[in-house]
Amino acid sequence: MNTIYDVQQLLKKYGTIIYLGERLADLEMMEAELIELYKSQLLDTRDFQTALLLLRQEIQIERDKEKFFK
Repeated sequence: MNTIYDVQQLLKKYGTIIYLGERLADLEMMEAELIELYKSQLLDTRDFQTALLLLRQEIQIERDKEKFFK
């Protein structure tokens, strides 16, 4: 798992497709869904940690963009 697309495909395996129309909101919702899947013991620890790291990195990039353009 190397990209946000890979995280989306992982979520899709569990029937979760997220599109809210705003990148940051999409990423935050994906993070919440990922955590719920892990709590439900549907994801193994390695996939969870990798996906969560990717999402949090991308969330930080998006937040930095928002700060820069304000």
